[in-house]
Amino acid sequence: MIRQTVFLSVLLLASLCSASQSKKNPADSFETKPKYLPDVTVVGRGSRSDIQQMPEIVGTSIYAGKKNALIVLDNVPGNIITNTMRQVVAKVPGIQIWESDGSGIQIGIAARGLSPNRSWEFNTRQNGYDIAADPFGYPEAYYNPQLQAVQRIEIVRGHGALQYGPQFGGMVNYILRNGSEINKPFEFETQQAAGSNGLFNSYNAIGGKNKNFHYYTFFDHRHARGWRQNSTYYTNTGFGTFTYRFSNSFSITTELMQSHIRSQQPGGLTDAGLESDTKQSLRSRNWFDIKWTTAALIAHYQITASSKLQAKLFGVRGDRNSVGYLPSGGIVVADTINKVTGQYNPRNLNTDEYRNYGFEARYLGDYNLFRMKNTFSGGVRLYTGTTYRFAADGKGSTGSGYDMTVSDEIWTRDIDFVSRNAAVFAENIFRVGKRLIVIPGIRYEYLQATAAGRNGFAANGTEIRLQNERRGRSFLLAGIGAEYHVSSHTELYANITQAYRPIQFADLTAPPTTDVIDPDITDAKGYNADLGYRGKVGDWLFFDASIYHLQYNNRIGTVTQQRADGSFYNFRTNVGNSASRGIESLVELSPVRAANKNKPLPFGDISLFISYSYNDARYGNFKVIAKNSSNQLVETNLKNKRVENAPVHILRTGLTYRYKDFSITAQVSHVGKAYSDANNTVAVSPNAQNGRIPAYTVTDLTASCRVAKKLTVKAGINNLGNERYFTRRAGGYPGPGALPADGRTYFISLGAKF
Repeated sequence: MIRQTVFLSVLLLASLCSASQSKKNPADSFETKPKYLPDVTVVGRGSRSDIQQMPEIVGTSIYAGKKNALIVLDNVPGNIITNTMRQVVAKVPGIQIWESDGSGIQIGIAARGLSPNRSWEFNTRQNGYDIAADPFGYPEAYYNPQLQAVQRIEIVRGHGALQYGPQFGGMVNYILRNGSEINKPFEFETQQAAGSNGLFNSYNAIGGKNKNFHYYTFFDHRHARGWRQNSTYYTNTGFGTFTYRFSNSFSITTELMQSHIRSQQPGGLTDAGLESDTKQSLRSRNWFDIKWTTAALIAHYQITASSKLQAKLFGVRGDRNSVGYLPSGGIVVADTINKVTGQYNPRNLNTDEYRNYGFEARYLGDYNLFRMKNTFSGGVRLYTGTTYRFAADGKGSTGSGYDMTVSDEIWTRDIDFVSRNAAVFAENIFRVGKRLIVIPGIRYEYLQATAAGRNGFAANGTEIRLQNERRGRSFLLAGIGAEYHVSSHTELYANITQAYRPIQFADLTAPPTTDVIDPDITDAKGYNADLGYRGKVGDWLFFDASIYHLQYNNRIGTVTQQRADGSFYNFRTNVGNSASRGIESLVELSPVRAANKNKPLPFGDISLFISYSYNDARYGNFKVIAKNSSNQLVETNLKNKRVENAPVHILRTGLTYRYKDFSITAQVSHVGKAYSDANNTVAVSPNAQNGRIPAYTVTDLTASCRVAKKLTVKAGINNLGNERYFTRRAGGYPGPGALPADGRTYFISLGAKF
């Protein structure tokens, strides 16, 4: 019935489009490479392509020589209502996605063998400033913007470390709509969507522009029962931005975003449970609640025609709460009524409060050297982040609803984390002749992290205090990139850049009774390198093919040690390294345009793409010491083992047919098998936390049509073949166990602008 409904919707869209008298959109799928533009918001405007290469310079940032991608959300032929990232980033090769959250609330992406856990190996930003919990000590992105409000997404791999700081994966920047693209004082936009499992989404916005200012504000609400049992959720997000132009050269922007998310967590399953009923849930009392506020004040000053300054003052106020039944035995322990008390067992409680503030200033200017125009970009950054962490195991309520009440009003763990950062960075474009540019860069960072507080209670009731950890250190990162323009629209590019990942808060809070932190523990360090060829041929071919190497040294882990008295303890220290090598390639082709050579296309256009990555991510020298069943220490080495959660092959391909204002797209996403642990365990553990993650293939279908000048209809089916699969095994919350992805779902939406 679902397939029939959506296929009928697609046919209806086609017939409506055929009857529509609206003007044909600008043709285009492959626009020429944009020139340097004074206003960053216009990049990608006027094109029907959803993937583009970033210009060499945007605003005060340099993208020349970097592996990058620009995703234009208005042109994405996929489901953005529930932030379905496999469709949104389909043309960005090598992006690994955790698909255990069908609501789209938590986006988990990674690349090059890194972990997709809440995108924590990427530097995640919104409008150019940090939105993660703490980019230094706890870089998980609990909040992600609703993609209907996003104008475009910028993705920069490795080489971005010079401009954006700690990361190995790169940078993801969500650029929200701000009203600058509106050409009248007032415009109202609404998008109403419905779908399977009670999905309802309402997005409403107003915006406008006149000579001196532009503004935009939206409110988005979404709720659904969810595909699995016990997976209800709702989200409410409001955003407002206002830009006032004091003169042609100076403007100030203010913006404020508030988001509240609450979702029921159905928990993981064993592999046997997945086989019998993927929709089932063994947890009905697990809940997740996020309140997130971001604010920013941004100043733009065009000093001269060839130089500009941008300054950002920003803050994040976030609260993350979770309540659930999480026994040490994992998902195989049923959540049932306790026969002694006649009630469910008390739940575990965890809450974090994030209070972060930062300032960034960037300058970009041109200058002449040896008769060539060169470009300098530099900046400074100041940041402080404070995390208040509370936890109470077994002190939560015995009820089933969302409830963060601590039974005795005393949190078992009460810890404060503080990170402080100061950085100075610079890059320069040197133009050597008419075809070659070289881009060296450098970044100096000072970072301090502290951890203090109560980490529990001993058996006699006394507090277990954390060792007051304070780590201060500095880094000097360097890199160089280059581009050689083979033609006006194609280029060779290369870069190599140092990167680091700071010691995480979790590495500073090991339980003192069982663990010891190495006083000489250091941050993970390494580098990224790329070599590739990219560009466009006419209006019918877009391509980007490259090879890469990611070196990740000083990875932190835990080894078991024995004291002189015979007791054992866990020693947290740097244990080894890993390396990822591979290929990332994208080809998008329009054979119809290639054959017609700028002639009219009376029967429409067909375009297809193939995005493929090969990733060989393996551990180098990686020491492991563990206690065996005979209480003896056994040392092994993970050398040549594959890095966990790192599939070797990721292939995404699709075909789009466009006729006037109607388009229909089919996409196929194939992800190869991976391992859930560094030992490359194949056999599945009884609790489903370890074992192989099988390969899977998912097909999606989406159609859209502008049925009138101001009215657009869109419909689609996610997971058309109803593939049953999972992308991760969780050791704890929101699992534990294997976390299934959603089966077949559908949506239909109606959008209008007035």
